[in-house]
Formats: sequence, structure tokens, C-alpha cells
Amino acid sequence: MTGGHGGAIVVLVTAPEDKAEALARGLVEQRVAACVNLVGPIRSIYRWEGRVTEDPETLLVVKSTADRYGELEIAVRALHPYSTPEILALDVAQGSAPYLAWLAASVAQEAL
Repeated sequence: MTGGHGGAIVVLVTAPEDKAEALARGLVEQRVAACVNLVGPIRSIYRWEGRVTEDPETLLVVKSTADRYGELEIAVRALHPYSTPEILALDVAQGSAPYLAWLAASVAQEAL
């Protein structure tokens, strides 16, 4: 399985350190993410509302599939405290077949 429609993706999301774990857990519980790694603390320097600002954050490395991206983005927006959260999806060009199979099964919608 590779990137593209239905293929594996990695989604980068930054969040305040005190909100990151709940956000990650919510994404996995909703089955829009197979796994979320919390990396941090990190410092983000960015331009917001006309000025350069800096904040401590945690980087969420979210593993999902392209066909679940829309629902994942909706979930991030609902759970995230920022009005404009970072949500960047990157296609996975290659990966271990057993891991990619597990990833796809983990985010598959549950049978009705």
C-alpha cells in the first residue's frame, strides 16, 4: 500500500502541551488515526496576526489513511483549542506491508 487515495498518510498536528494527549487519544478512539506519536516539547515560531510569536507545543505525528483524512480533519478541528490548527497530510511512499495492513485495519470503519 502506498500514498494516494485510500493509502497511508502521516498527518502533522501541533498542539499546546497540556492538550496534546487528549487530542491524540480522541483521534485513536474515533478510529480516524491508527497511532499518534507525541513528540516534544517543541518550540514553534510562527507569524500570527501580523507578528512573530513563539509557543511551547507538542508535535502529534498521526498515522491514518487518505480515505479517512476528511473525518480526521473534522475531528482535529473539533478537539483542538486553536482556531487554525496545523494539519498537514503527507503521503507515505513506502512502508512495511504488515504495518500498513495494521494501520488500514485500525482506521477501518467498524462494521454496522
